[in-house]
Amino acid sequence: MSTTVVDQEKTGLGNYFIANYPPFAYWKADLLASAWDALNRAPKPGTPLGLYLHIPFCRKRCKFCYFRVYTDKNARDIETYLDALVKEVELLSRTPCVGGRSLDYVYFGGGTPSYLSGQQLTSLMGRLKAIMPWDKAREVTFECEPGTLQQHKLENLRKLGVTRLSLGVENFKAEILQFNGRAHLEEEIHRAYGWARELGFDSINIDLIAGMVGETWDNWRDCVRKTLLLAPESVTIYQMELPYNTVFSKELRLQQDQEKLEHATRNTELPIVEEPSRYDLSRAEVADWPTKRAWVDYAFAEFRKAGYDQSSAYTVVKNKDRTQFVYRDALWRGADMFGTGVASFGHVNGVHIQNVDTWEQYIEKLDHGEIPLGRAFPTEPRDRLIREMILQLKTGRLERAYFEGKYGVDITREFADNFRHLAESGWVTVGGDGVSLTPGGFLQIDRHLPTFFDEKYRGTRYT
Repeated sequence: MSTTVVDQEKTGLGNYFIANYPPFAYWKADLLASAWDALNRAPKPGTPLGLYLHIPFCRKRCKFCYFRVYTDKNARDIETYLDALVKEVELLSRTPCVGGRSLDYVYFGGGTPSYLSGQQLTSLMGRLKAIMPWDKAREVTFECEPGTLQQHKLENLRKLGVTRLSLGVENFKAEILQFNGRAHLEEEIHRAYGWARELGFDSINIDLIAGMVGETWDNWRDCVRKTLLLAPESVTIYQMELPYNTVFSKELRLQQDQEKLEHATRNTELPIVEEPSRYDLSRAEVADWPTKRAWVDYAFAEFRKAGYDQSSAYTVVKNKDRTQFVYRDALWRGADMFGTGVASFGHVNGVHIQNVDTWEQYIEKLDHGEIPLGRAFPTEPRDRLIREMILQLKTGRLERAYFEGKYGVDITREFADNFRHLAESGWVTVGGDGVSLTPGGFLQIDRHLPTFFDEKYRGTRYT
């Protein structure tokens, strides 16, 4: 294997996973006129509308987290933010782009939505539902950190219409959780899950991360075994990445700079770091991509043995007909979504939109009665075609007829060279009615998606 390929298989700095297109780096503040225009136009008939609400508070900041979160806000700060969030939803609800649509899906993400108290959640959701009811929504998802849940809080969420809980378990071993900056413990996972089961939530998802610092094969097998015993409706497994603005990434940059300096001054080979033992994680490293893919492959195989089906490159579900991911599938098929809260991302009438990304700007704009937009990108039909194609490919299947009907394009011809290259490498199969991922393709499709990017969007940072 060449040095170049070896380097590519290390877990280096930057985003590995593709969440949108065109890349975020092309979204600009000087394109905000397009966002205002999109908000003030009636929607395209038949386009679903969703609502994302960013709750940016956490007990601790995970060392791999790259989202806009706060660990230093007091009760008054939180109330100020929640008031601003309600105000933002109210302002958006009055825009012509709503067009009389009911919400198709609602997603409370973070941060840690479950960081809020039961009283705060009851007040927040009551005010939100009075502005944009979600009684007709197909899905209302709520992200949780197990250690922040109490039984009465879950009872409130159930009464307020939450249909799907997503538990950020990530790992079960205390030492790994602690070293990676997670705040919960294994016993809190089991306790919270038990309460949620007793209360009869329609769907419970468990998040795991393959490749947290300190992970081993034995512990990963144990994590998979314990998740299977819980038997959630779905399991989402992410492979650890190191975007530029995480604690681990900053530490890695400092380490690399120091190693380069030592190497230059001593003119010697860099030392080999030995494997950590007895969970002394002070010298542990992030696993390389082949190891993380092997861990995910093992997990998916074990879940399939237990009767789960693969729903995407990251997700398995117990019952594919019953367990839906409305938020994911609607977005990946071009739905509109109001992204509310500091630094949140949305999409309306063909325009990508992100809110301002600082606390001060967000609060100030809403204090003045202004929707807190920060940057935007107006997409062309080809942009939207490519966006849907690369995102839907993550589900394992592209239907040629869908894209012909919506965009008038036969993707197997328009992108024939791209698909042929992926097929020759063993990542997809191409048939008369569409494209399917192979088992190997499921494990690493994100690294190959940039091959579909138009030339003008290549060669820069993704974010």
